[in-house]
Amino acid sequence: MKILVIGGGGREHTLVWKIVQSPRVEKVFAAPGNAGTAAIAENLDLRSTDIEGLGKAVKEKGIDLVVVGPEAPLASGIVDYFDSLGIPIFGPTKAATQVESSKVFARNLTEKYGIPCPKGAIFSSYSEAREYLQEQRPPVVIKADGLAAGKGVIIAGSLAEAHKALGDIMEAKIFGSAGDRVIIDEYLSGREVSLIAFTDG
Repeated sequence: MKILVIGGGGREHTLVWKIVQSPRVEKVFAAPGNAGTAAIAENLDLRSTDIEGLGKAVKEKGIDLVVVGPEAPLASGIVDYFDSLGIPIFGPTKAATQVESSKVFARNLTEKYGIPCPKGAIFSSYSEAREYLQEQRPPVVIKADGLAAGKGVIIAGSLAEAHKALGDIMEAKIFGSAGDRVIIDEYLSGREVSLIAFTDG
């Protein structure tokens, strides 16, 4: 079996490292990969968001399964595209990825189903967000809606910091269109836990 792991970070290195240990696996590719994956697999010079290029490489190299690591290609619909070509791929569809790629979508989902979350508000207007901030007691949490390479959540210890973060996100566009909408949340102290679970449907 030939497998392609899409991505170039530590997560993808770990995936490749584990996949090559399987006796069922004949060859592993990584796109774009990194120095770690190059030592144990074949790196392909393709960006993780070059969906059509990746599809072409899969067909050319006879790859049997694709595993996606990063959020960006998932949010761009790589799973939907590969499904349409009949290429087996492990990852959520574009619609399912919204839980990760849009904090506003995730917040609306939690509210719809009564899932506990911090008190806060969603804004697409900078002036309305600034007005709301004035009524809050720091610390507050400012969240860019979209993907921001893990940097889109800012904990502001003062109103001055909060206003600066809001201006950076919504006016200066430090995260591009990912900052078109923001969530301003109350700050919750405690231990943060992230979980990943796989189900069969």
